[in-house]
Amino acid sequence: MEPKTARITVLIDPEKKLALEKLCAEQDVTPSQVVRRLIRDYLASNGVTAAPVRGKQPRHSA
Repeated sequence: MEPKTARITVLIDPEKKLALEKLCAEQDVTPSQVVRRLIRDYLASNGVTAAPVRGKQPRHSA
């Protein structure tokens, strides 16, 4: 796992969320682990190499 993390908020319908949680529990993984794997695979399949970010990230105000 990456040493530092950032938060992404994803909206999903409740039925898919429950199905994801159930499947993750059966496979002994967390939904976060699955999403991180999907992001890594998506980046790799599109030729994007995500290097670790050094230093503090700037905060964006909403």
